[in-house]
Amino acid sequence: MPRLSCDDAQMPVLPGAEPFTSEGGRVGALLCHGFTGTPQSLRPWAEHLAAAGLTVSLPRLPGHGTSWQEMNLTTWEDWYAEVDRALTSLRQRCDDVFVMGLSMGGTLAIRLAEQRPADVTGLVLVNPSLLTKRPDRHALPLLRLVVSSWSPIGSDIKKPGVTELAYERLPMKAAYSLSKLWLTTRTDLDKVTQPILVFRSAEDHVVEPDSCVLLKSKVSSTDVREVVLEDSYHVATLDNDAPTIFADSLEFVRALSHVP
Repeated sequence: MPRLSCDDAQMPVLPGAEPFTSEGGRVGALLCHGFTGTPQSLRPWAEHLAAAGLTVSLPRLPGHGTSWQEMNLTTWEDWYAEVDRALTSLRQRCDDVFVMGLSMGGTLAIRLAEQRPADVTGLVLVNPSLLTKRPDRHALPLLRLVVSSWSPIGSDIKKPGVTELAYERLPMKAAYSLSKLWLTTRTDLDKVTQPILVFRSAEDHVVEPDSCVLLKSKVSSTDVREVVLEDSYHVATLDNDAPTIFADSLEFVRALSHVP
């Protein structure tokens, strides 16, 4: 069965959910947004990296930025195929590519590092998700068959007046597929050897700290740096600590790039 791309979407894209690209030098950055979110949550970060001269790609994942009903028609393989295509495109133009992601976008970034180690120079992860310990997780396989949507998880932001463009409902079939992505990615964590910069919010109402604990304990990378964000919730890229993420990620890229 062919995988879906955002070109296959039948519903109009929500204003602000459009992908972002910028042509720069021989160092690239691929940014991956989170589950039920859109490129809007990473747009300021992408623009910061582009202004510094990087070639930047921030795709919109299939099923995102349209409707939660459409998202229920997609799977993690569709989302992964989109970032895989974007990585291939960047590698054709760049000598180094750094993959960056928020939440599930971090999961997809890790999966790219596992599957395409020669094409990923380093990882920058913001509150990456690899598991959940919510008690209702055990009911998800059955719930998805009888309930189409659940309470939303988007816009967990501490900064007043800032809102993430995300779905008002959690699509249950897609959520079940996300759990499959977690399992697949966790199984191959030892294949990750690239340098990692991971940002973790001290207070996160979406992803438990267990994900970062697991990441650090299972990857084979010898260069792993964790930065704790004290003044942001889950969507830290739009929150009070966003400037720290932007500055530190750019410093990380410059330190590891093979191109001046």
